Amino acid sequence: QVELVESGGGLVQAGDSLRLSCAASGRTFSSYAMGWFRQAPGKEREFVAAIRRRGGITYYADSVKGRFTISRDNAVNTVYLQMNSLQPEDTAVYSCATSTHSPSGLRSLRSYDSWGQGTQVTVSS
Repeated sequence: QVELVESGGGLVQAGDSLRLSCAASGRTFSSYAMGWFRQAPGKEREFVAAIRRRGGITYYADSVKGRFTISRDNAVNTVYLQMNSLQPEDTAVYSCATSTHSPSGLRSLRSYDSWGQGTQVTVSS
């Protein structure tokens, strides 16, 4: 089991940027694909971005493509989500998660095993 701790959330204005971090415990971080999901009040958790184990291939939800960038540093067991041009509709709790499933399933909630507690991102208009 991997322990994940997110950080970097906060209250920003529309158009601002934030960089989220997700630190993982253990020595097997590089064996997991990683994903970011978000959940807004009253809505279901939704896929935001994912990155394969070695970081070469990434996936994005259409709603964030071109604005958000996922990256990872396996040397420090951390995955990042750089969020630019934030909009009020990006307001949500953002969580990271690990996956050992096929890359074809990385957009699906069911492909993820361990989850962090999440970090709140609030974007004011």
